[in-house]
Formats: sequence, C-alpha cells, structure tokens
Amino acid sequence: MTGAYDEKYLDDAMETLGEAADFAVDSCNMSLDEFFDLFIATGIAFQFAKGVPKYVAGLSGTELVYEVVGKSGIEQPLPVPQAKYDRSPAYWCGWIIAYYQWYSGMDFKEIFSSISPEELERLYPALHEASEEKAADVLNKIIERKAASTKLQSLRKNIGYSQRELAEKAGVNLRTLQQYELKAKNINKAASETLLSLAKVLGCRIEDIMEK
Repeated sequence: MTGAYDEKYLDDAMETLGEAADFAVDSCNMSLDEFFDLFIATGIAFQFAKGVPKYVAGLSGTELVYEVVGKSGIEQPLPVPQAKYDRSPAYWCGWIIAYYQWYSGMDFKEIFSSISPEELERLYPALHEASEEKAADVLNKIIERKAASTKLQSLRKNIGYSQRELAEKAGVNLRTLQQYELKAKNINKAASETLLSLAKVLGCRIEDIMEK
C-alpha cells in the first residue's frame, strides 16, 4: 500500500500520536479538540503528515505535546513525562487518525474539517478492536457522506458569508455552526431561537435550513 510517507515510520507515528493525545487529555486536561486544533495551528501537523522523521519517529508522545504547546505560545505548566500510556479512547483517536492520514494522504486539517475529534472519539466503542483497514473504511464513508454540502452551507455560500461572519451576525457559536455544516451536530435538533436567527440572517425560512 502506498501511503503519505515511508511505511517504515508508520508504527512509530501511530504510537507517537496516540501517546500525545492520551497525555494531552489525561495529564494536561486538554480536550481532544483543543489538542488537535493546536497540533494543526502550529504547523506540526503539516510536518507530521509529510513524514518528517523528527515528528513521526523522533519524539515521544509527551515530547510532541511539549512541542505543540511550546510552538503555540501558550504559557501552560505541563506535567512530567509519563512512563507508560493506557490504551484509552484518546490514545485510540490519535493512533487511528495517524493511520488514516497516512493511508488517505489527506492532511489533518482536511480530515478534521469533515470529522471532528469529538465525533472520532464516539467511534471508539465500535471500532477500537477493529483492524486499521476496517476503521479507515468507516472513516472514508463518513467523509464521503459529508462531502455533499448541507443546506446551511449552501445558503451561507450563496449569500457570500464566511462561517465566522454568519456566526457573528446570527449570534451563534462559531464551533457549533461548523459542526452543523459538517453534520457533526444535527441541525434539526437545534434550538428554535438558533434556527430563527440563522434564517433571518440568511433571508430564508427555517425549513430551508433543516435537513431531510
């Protein structure tokens, strides 16, 4: 199989990102969203996706978290390195997303634009004992399904607003708006006030925003 970088680094890359996610969540009190947002924002995710040896094989998971936090400029005291890691849901998320990135060749930003870390974690009970290939197949199907634009996304683009602009004008949390557009949250279950506010800004009916 041809992946994003030399397969000889893959096992190390999966273990490193798994350990990093576990350490960030269980020891540093970050959410998975926070860790992966910083991982991407600092540019380290880009280097990791390219298979730069320092990142996929040269650092422990703990050291990767130190690197991410250090490059982010956040002044946050971090706990001492851990000697071992549990195979926690957070570990599995880092481990399987490292595999999927290598397998698909997509960058991390692109992957997480279609499936959030929170949504990935919800797959843990069903997939943590499955093979990497089976998990990758499930992720492929989720991402392909979400590739079709939601009604909200189409309406927003037609009117020319960015996600941030629409969120600010409608008084909706930006992250929540993004999750509605990615179908990570069901917009049909949104509060009536949220739907009404979005419809007013977009100049449409509430029914035009809701999905079948």
